[in-house]
Amino acid sequence: MKQNQNRSLSPVGLFRRSFLIMTMSMFIFSVATAEEVKNKTSKVYETVLENGMKVLVKQDKRAPVAVIQVWYKIGTSYEHEGITGLSHALEHMMFKGTKKHKSGEFEKMVSAIGARNNAFTSQDYTAYYEVLAADQLEAAMEIEADRMRNLVFDPAEFKKEIEVVKEERRWRTDDKPTSLLREQFNAVAFLNSPYRAPVIGWMVDLEGMKLEDAIDWYRKWYTPNNATLVVVGDVDPEKVIAMAKKYFGVYKSNPLPEVKLRTEVEQKGVRNIVLKLPAKLSNLRMGFKTPGMISAKNGKVDKWEPYALEVLANILDGGDSARFAKNLIRGKSIAAGAGAGYYGYGRLPNMMVITGTPAKDIAMSVLKKALLDEIEILKTELVSDSELKRVKAQVIAGEVFERDSIQHMATLLGSLETVGLGHQYMDEYVPGVLAVTAEQIKDVAKKYLIEEHLTVAELIPLPLNESNDKKEAK
Repeated sequence: MKQNQNRSLSPVGLFRRSFLIMTMSMFIFSVATAEEVKNKTSKVYETVLENGMKVLVKQDKRAPVAVIQVWYKIGTSYEHEGITGLSHALEHMMFKGTKKHKSGEFEKMVSAIGARNNAFTSQDYTAYYEVLAADQLEAAMEIEADRMRNLVFDPAEFKKEIEVVKEERRWRTDDKPTSLLREQFNAVAFLNSPYRAPVIGWMVDLEGMKLEDAIDWYRKWYTPNNATLVVVGDVDPEKVIAMAKKYFGVYKSNPLPEVKLRTEVEQKGVRNIVLKLPAKLSNLRMGFKTPGMISAKNGKVDKWEPYALEVLANILDGGDSARFAKNLIRGKSIAAGAGAGYYGYGRLPNMMVITGTPAKDIAMSVLKKALLDEIEILKTELVSDSELKRVKAQVIAGEVFERDSIQHMATLLGSLETVGLGHQYMDEYVPGVLAVTAEQIKDVAKKYLIEEHLTVAELIPLPLNESNDKKEAK
């Protein structure tokens, strides 16, 4: 993915299991166990360099390839009003020159070693990576170490990249009604949580962004004691750690700014937002405030609650046999589309989000009631053993197949470590889900999926003119 493409990756994108229904899922459940999933994860070698940089290495010798990733604990949730989008803008600048290499040389160097490179920014982190032949690992590590502390901020390059980011925002958000709905939904759902701001940034902040902002952000956060190096593949862990000391160990640690926890204030009632925009279809987005995995780790909620919310989301939206598809799309033909997602894997609590598009000639109010009725059923009726078993089977199937990808494994390790859960959580996920009971699903539905925690956003379509029709078709 190049710089004009979307590098934003949300926590739910990393951990939200698709739970697609597979014809073999019940068979997999009968032969695969949590222990088998765990066995697919060989030992993770962990060390901390003298300068505070954490290094995680996992050996996988099935193919002579490797993934190297550098994760920084900095993203939109660290920004304050007036500088939203700065972390993402800085990510763009990281592909420019350093004191050692001029702008443009980075891509040539990566191409010369046959690597595929990219980066992504989210609410909670920014990460950079290369996928390459294992014997070229040292070259990639040298590149990443160089740009950690030696970036050159050319005013002309910065001005150009800000324009690129602004155009990216126009294309991915401003010209897409559903993206605008999602953005404004978050801004209304959260009052003081930093999750209310978009990763790309508000346009007014991008227009006022200065080169000095990026330089200050880089110096504050791009430091070894705020970073995690992850390497997965056909590598020798001891040699990787030696390389890390050689290239990253030369930098001194730097004092990090104090990060004050901006915990969302308790919501006291329903919040509503209505957007009237030129669009082809109506759209509905509803969110309930929920705790995250980090809430359980910090003892704020019972450890099982996030797992129960994860299973609940997949009971509603986990493939063709899930309730939304079975009852609302095929059964009653109320929805053209419906979804549910638990956003529970960031460094701060987030939401359970329900989305829907009404079927032809179906009023938005009818769809809204139907979606909420499905949630109400979970509060009053226990999920059957067979349904619960099916969802758990899909969790195991998803884990078995996903862990075959070294890039997925590296991303899993880096993201868990960076948001504060710790990479060890990787081996706790499947047992945690498998331990969920029908009673626990009912309990979290009654506790969290309530009107007092609800935000509703509706997109009401206005007629499309010719220019808008072209935008909508992009």
